[in-house]
Amino acid sequence: MSLRIYGNRQLKTLPGKETRPTSARVREAVFNIWQGEIADCRWLDLCAGTGSMGAEALCRGASLVAGIEQSSRACVTIQQNWQQIANADQEFRVLRGDITQELKILAGKQFDRIYFDPPYASGLYQSVLEAIAHHQLLDPSGEIAVEHASQGWTPLEIPGWEICRQKVYGNTSLTFYRIRSQELGADKGDEKQCNS
Repeated sequence: MSLRIYGNRQLKTLPGKETRPTSARVREAVFNIWQGEIADCRWLDLCAGTGSMGAEALCRGASLVAGIEQSSRACVTIQQNWQQIANADQEFRVLRGDITQELKILAGKQFDRIYFDPPYASGLYQSVLEAIAHHQLLDPSGEIAVEHASQGWTPLEIPGWEICRQKVYGNTSLTFYRIRSQELGADKGDEKQCNS
């Protein structure tokens, strides 16, 4: 089985239900929303699956892509996919293990764009988002997109963050967070705008 991304590039996928790649519709929507923000950015792919989102970011010129995935088989696939796409001047890193533990390893680094797509019923949302905030992994001008089910998911309150956009694509929805404007020392809460 294969998956196609930006530029008609073909990626390897895993058989069965071990991973659930982000649908082409949602993937396209994310990169349309963040259009113009990907070149030279630092991208973090959480619960990376086959690495399709990180691969797309590499295709669009991200300078660094890091991914965290628990499945060892999936990590091999991610490594292969990113290796075939990355240019010599692009850096990528695949971390295997428990996501909250691996986030500690990244402490001290900051990312411009973070994509978080856990199994919808995993119960990971609160702990992972709080860990990202605690370790200050989101750049002050960055954004995080959280993929979740359209029904039965309540947006989470993360201290110091605000929701700047929500999108619905059938059974899948995206909630976008950024660091709250006053946390950046802005005089007015509306000075920092999300890219629509």
